[in-house]
Amino acid sequence: MVLTGTEIKSIRQGKARITESFCEFNEQGELFAINLYIEEFINGNYYNHKPLNSRKLLLEKRELKKLHRKIKDVGLTIIPLRMFINEKGWAKLDIALCKGKKLHDKRHTLKDRDNKRDLSRIQKNFKKH
Repeated sequence: MVLTGTEIKSIRQGKARITESFCEFNEQGELFAINLYIEEFINGNYYNHKPLNSRKLLLEKRELKKLHRKIKDVGLTIIPLRMFINEKGWAKLDIALCKGKKLHDKRHTLKDRDNKRDLSRIQKNFKKH
């Protein structure tokens, strides 16, 4: 990832989230992480970064071409799985190609979530009595 000084300091403090982020190609074929939240550095001055800035991902040219081809043809999405600091002190982002859920899969997930919530509510009421 291409980061500024205050961004890497915030990441080292553990103040970054990848929960709703995704990756996207620009017109030049470069890959960027969008909605990657890195909290502003506490001791930063007016050179501090924006928390929801898009950040360029550094990959080899053949990897970029391969990912770009898969996204165009199949309709997959690139999402970050985890962010970590390696032994050299560089911030790394693990990414993966993913396919979105179909409508019937979403219905099944919602049904399971409702069933678990109802079951926990029943167990909670049963323990009270």
